[in-house]
Amino acid sequence: MKIAVLPGDGIGPEVTAAAVAVLNALALPGLTLFEGDVGGIAYKRHGHPLPPETLAMAREADAVLFGAVGDPSCDSLERHLRPEQAILALRKELGLFANLRPARVFAGLEHLSPLRADIAASLDMLIVRELTGDVYFGAKGRRVSEAGEHEGWDAMSYAEHEVRRIAHVAFRAAEAAGLPLTSVDKANVLETSQLWRDVVIEVAAEYPDVTFDHMYVDNAAMQVVSHPDRFGVILTGNLFGDILSDLASAAVGSIGLLPSASLGERETAFGTFGLYEPIHGSAPDIAGQGKANPMATILSAAMMLRHSFGLDAEAARIESAVAAALADGFLGGDLGGSHGTAAIGEAVRARL
Repeated sequence: MKIAVLPGDGIGPEVTAAAVAVLNALALPGLTLFEGDVGGIAYKRHGHPLPPETLAMAREADAVLFGAVGDPSCDSLERHLRPEQAILALRKELGLFANLRPARVFAGLEHLSPLRADIAASLDMLIVRELTGDVYFGAKGRRVSEAGEHEGWDAMSYAEHEVRRIAHVAFRAAEAAGLPLTSVDKANVLETSQLWRDVVIEVAAEYPDVTFDHMYVDNAAMQVVSHPDRFGVILTGNLFGDILSDLASAAVGSIGLLPSASLGERETAFGTFGLYEPIHGSAPDIAGQGKANPMATILSAAMMLRHSFGLDAEAARIESAVAAALADGFLGGDLGGSHGTAAIGEAVRARL
């Protein structure tokens, strides 16, 4: 089992090291880890945020464990050389079109959510976000109007096959978990969303056992924070998924608890190839201080074992150990606690 570990910038090396230590504690036979540079550190060492050797390493692996990218000292670089371009390029080059972001409030941490405790306790959803289309990857530019005014423009579009393949990912997840599915769009305004809705309806016919409905994105945002219990799986596009998943993470209480998986269609000898990362950024203000909460990266490693290697029991062990460590009060600064990266990692390993 070959895993490419790409720590990246800021707190990335710290949180990935904690996750790797948890993986090593499982003593999985045949596990091989390779480490490569990505993001700002890669630019400084190789002149590009995603060097050819790093991309080759990722392609040869069965899965990628990713830290975070972002370095303020690189902010003045041309856009294609900025650290953040590395993750976008990886998704594109590796064909990773499906982003899975589970969001749930851990028992005993309801008081840390900005939501009322009884509402927060019911938050347990999976957001399936299309990752390589939509306005983020559409044509864009600047122009001057006939009146001489500068304008910026971005094209939003989806092709039928892009909607169909992400819809199948979401419906399969809902079917496997016995959860309802809500497709989120803005079909009352956007033609792109009308196509999205039409295709999703066609795909839904192939999953008669999945309870299914539509919701406009503005209403979905309200429901995520007022009635989160009405959601099981949320299926949505790139732009809306970006916003809704961050909203859900804030409702959980900390982005330091939320993992993610980015999957494609490539199958390895073990399962589906994927890239796994915490949803938080590089947090340069606390980098190197041992303060970062590694829980999201550790949970991302659990998702990796489940989706890319079919090791459900081992993934569940990690998830249970994380829950137990949280219940025992091993909280980072993001959760109002005082435990550092090393102590949290050790607490998880001790509870495997």
